[in-house]
Amino acid sequence: MFDSRIIEFAEKLVQYSTKIQQGEHVLIEAFDVNNSLVRSIVKEVHKAGGFPHVNLRDNQILRELLMNATEEQITEWAEIDLNQMEKMDAYIGIRGSENINELSDVPEAKMALYNQIYKTKVHSNQRVKHTKWVVMRYPNESMAQLSGMSTEAFEDFYFNVCTMDYARMSEAMDVLVERMNKADEVRIVSPDTNLSFSIKDIPAVKCAGELNIPDGEVFTAPVKDSVNGVITYNTPSPYNGFVFENVQLTFENGKVIDAVANDTERLNQILDTDEGARYIGEFAIGVNPFIREPMKDILFDEKIDGSFHFTPGQAYDEAPNGNDSSVHWDLVLIQRPEYGGGQIWFDDELIRKDGKFVPEALQVLNPENLK
Repeated sequence: MFDSRIIEFAEKLVQYSTKIQQGEHVLIEAFDVNNSLVRSIVKEVHKAGGFPHVNLRDNQILRELLMNATEEQITEWAEIDLNQMEKMDAYIGIRGSENINELSDVPEAKMALYNQIYKTKVHSNQRVKHTKWVVMRYPNESMAQLSGMSTEAFEDFYFNVCTMDYARMSEAMDVLVERMNKADEVRIVSPDTNLSFSIKDIPAVKCAGELNIPDGEVFTAPVKDSVNGVITYNTPSPYNGFVFENVQLTFENGKVIDAVANDTERLNQILDTDEGARYIGEFAIGVNPFIREPMKDILFDEKIDGSFHFTPGQAYDEAPNGNDSSVHWDLVLIQRPEYGGGQIWFDDELIRKDGKFVPEALQVLNPENLK
């Protein structure tokens, strides 16, 4: 696939998402992708006066590396890649895995080392905090299959989502940011879900195409010890190569005290990675009008129209609540009527019912007003 849509997409990534300037060094890192998009991004970075650098990765090779990796090996690997990342002004990450389960048989201890050492040093501490960055998926047959579409139909869907008018979305999000910044108590009700927490004095941040493609969420974080109740997620969620379903978490004073899923043991191994993994680092409301159904890809699923995600693990620096973890797992609950409905309340005001914003000022974010 190489057409005008790829060129348009590359332009958006370089000009809008990362705003590459003269003399900036840009790392383009691509996992399992066709090189048409990589070539187009390289051209656009050069046109902007930047210096492109390219890492081509393969998840099958990553699996082979991790199967017998030692802590010493992963530490040295992280130091080498950290040295490169420290020289970058911007990062464009592309993921196009042919098999979302490629890492499913890597021992959990090896994945924990990789997450704690490599991802923390190279990505969480350096790339996220010290570069302009955007990450995305690349359309392929595997993604089309997961979404239940033909390859051509999925490509059309993908480019509609990824090249939408994010500047318009950004403007519409301002009123939700303002309302969240005024809120204290949040209550969420859905089937098998009754959850309460505070977001008082933690900033709300809009995401409209500058860090993720696709995009479409406004996030904050709960006060760390304020979360109480039960949440039952209704969206399948891949993590470390395994697809979790029917995840239910019970909270007491911020901490997950009970967790069950289709693999309860594996779920609790993740939540026991470190102390922060049993606390929540993010609460976000998804508003992308073009993303309607789960496709087992978190960059899409966390932006589903009428959804929110409630994330065990690391909090973002932009919305800090003091939680620190090598885990950041965006688990999604959809509240549209066909998924059981639900309500989100800020203090005593009904903010969203069955996936639609209720207050007149917020209705600009309902799907019919964003398309």
